[in-house]
Amino acid sequence: MQVSSLNEVKIYSLSCGKSLPEWLSDRKKRALQKKDVDVRRRIELIQDFEMPTVCTTIKVSKDGQYILATVVTFETLSDDYSKIVFLHNDRYIEFHSQSGFYYKTRIPKFGRDFSYHYPSCDLYFVGASSEVYRLNLEQGRFLNPLQTDAAENNVCDVNSVHGLFAAGTIEGRVECWDPRTRGRVGLLDCALSSVTADSEINSLPTISALKFNGALTMAVGTSTGQVLLYDLRSDKPLLVKDHQYGLPIKSVHFQDSLDLILSADSRIIKMWNKNSGKIFTSLEPEHDINDVCLYPNSGMLLTANETPKMGIYYIPVLGPAPRWCSFLDNLTEELEENPESTVYDDYKFVTKKDLENLGLTHLIGSPFLRAYMHGFFMDIRLYHRVKLMVNPFAFEEYRKDKIRQKIEETRAQRVQLKKLPKVNKELALKLIEEEEEKQRSTWKKKVKSLPNILTDDRFKVMFENPDFQVDEESEEFRLLNPLVSKISEKRKKKLRLLEQQEPHEKEEEEEPEGKPSDAESSESSDDDKDWVAEVRRQRRLLQQEEKVKRQERLREDRQTVLKPQFYEIKAGEEFRSFRDSATKQKLMNKTLEDRLKLEAKNGTLSVSDTTVGSKQLTFTLKKTEQQKQQQEAVKLHRQERKTLRRSAGHLTSRPRRGRPCH
Repeated sequence: MQVSSLNEVKIYSLSCGKSLPEWLSDRKKRALQKKDVDVRRRIELIQDFEMPTVCTTIKVSKDGQYILATVVTFETLSDDYSKIVFLHNDRYIEFHSQSGFYYKTRIPKFGRDFSYHYPSCDLYFVGASSEVYRLNLEQGRFLNPLQTDAAENNVCDVNSVHGLFAAGTIEGRVECWDPRTRGRVGLLDCALSSVTADSEINSLPTISALKFNGALTMAVGTSTGQVLLYDLRSDKPLLVKDHQYGLPIKSVHFQDSLDLILSADSRIIKMWNKNSGKIFTSLEPEHDINDVCLYPNSGMLLTANETPKMGIYYIPVLGPAPRWCSFLDNLTEELEENPESTVYDDYKFVTKKDLENLGLTHLIGSPFLRAYMHGFFMDIRLYHRVKLMVNPFAFEEYRKDKIRQKIEETRAQRVQLKKLPKVNKELALKLIEEEEEKQRSTWKKKVKSLPNILTDDRFKVMFENPDFQVDEESEEFRLLNPLVSKISEKRKKKLRLLEQQEPHEKEEEEEPEGKPSDAESSESSDDDKDWVAEVRRQRRLLQQEEKVKRQERLREDRQTVLKPQFYEIKAGEEFRSFRDSATKQKLMNKTLEDRLKLEAKNGTLSVSDTTVGSKQLTFTLKKTEQQKQQQEAVKLHRQERKTLRRSAGHLTSRPRRGRPCH
């Protein structure tokens, strides 16, 4: 059992606690109660008071002996459960007697709610239609429906005093009908009345709950979370109560002994005075609420939740406990006589570091601090007062932080380079510049931008692995990119500036949109001329560098000749260098066809230099022993065929002599 208090009103939750499985024996249940404190303290008021999945409707019979819970809308026609009518989601209506299923019929449109008119024995069904269908249980047939002005109707109710029938529509209106004359006697525009100066309405309020109390009082709940209290003699509401959650009102009930109204949405149950609208108390269950039922003449409250377990609450202020569970009164009285003081009420938990920041370390050991685990408990009022004295500008700092966060969010949408990668920094800077240029062209021409390589995971290794570093000094790079030297100088200067800046420094402002400057246009126009000149200059530089390298090699060779060098000669390899040089000389004297055949026969690797300095590799795999044997077998077979072949030299092409024709 869990106890909560709001406005000094005790609310006892009788459904909280662990649920024991049904397959446990009584002996195991008793043993579990001895071990587990939560199981021992729980109160199982109604055994197996659960549904397989969820419950949508819960009601108490008129005699107070039975509690009925279903997943569809239903109504009890008798004082007990002997006559029940169920409205299904598939337009079917089922009648059940005490023994079980009795009869089933169907209405033309999908129904949402229905009410029973006792004087005429008529069932009124409302739903996805402008008509209110009437089913007379005495005659056993449908009567002419009531034609309303609404497109659809959500809820309905019948006044138990004078029999007035009321239906709530999706347009936010309530239509009242007299069953004796089958004519409409009143129309209330609740949607217009529910809009107040303090309420914020984003959609048209529809009627979601409707309840009569006495002859002249009616409560209406809307889908936007307002409850309107009406006197039937006036079209203006006496009181408008807003739940402040914006959720549809599920149910409305009257508590006459204390002049209270119990209104519930899917999150909270509020109890408030119907004359002043002042909150009496509220209840917020753990799961969403589908329906609420107030046990008659008692303080017990039953809820249908979005969970298999029903909610049972006992509020002693509303009334006594029912006769079948009168022990609750004695139990609650004992709890109120011996209240347990909890350390956590109105206290703030602080650590020693928090006390040092607040300057309250001198209070350690005094009655103002209560030691608990690794910290202390102190009065919440003292904590707020000291914190305000220590930091009176906390709100201003909070406001500045929020403004700073908003500015950073807007800056994050722009293209910016927070940190350059370790590998290929100049390439990354070039991609960033191209991305900025794409964005400027996108803003002007509204062109769809392509994904960037820097943000693509497939090319992530190119900026992380040093093996992918671009060698700008190689001959291939210089010939394929003749203008790279001119552009790279500007990029290197920008790269040095970016490396010197810290990530948290102020970002550079973006260039304004518009036409390019004169310098940019002149550079773009001279690109073709510069490209030709740069290619020629790079070729001359490469030739000069190659000449310098040859001179350096010759100089090194001369120096090595003058210095004595010693080599270790192994057995059998004395004349290997001379033999290799002679073989290479003979190979160079042969034709290209002979060299290729020789390489194919030996399966060697051929390396040749190209004009641009790169290496061309040609590799031929050696033949396996099986392939060699197969070739030898084919050669022997051909020789054998030649020896066995008969010569055809005796055959001539002279015509055959025959007899003359007569």
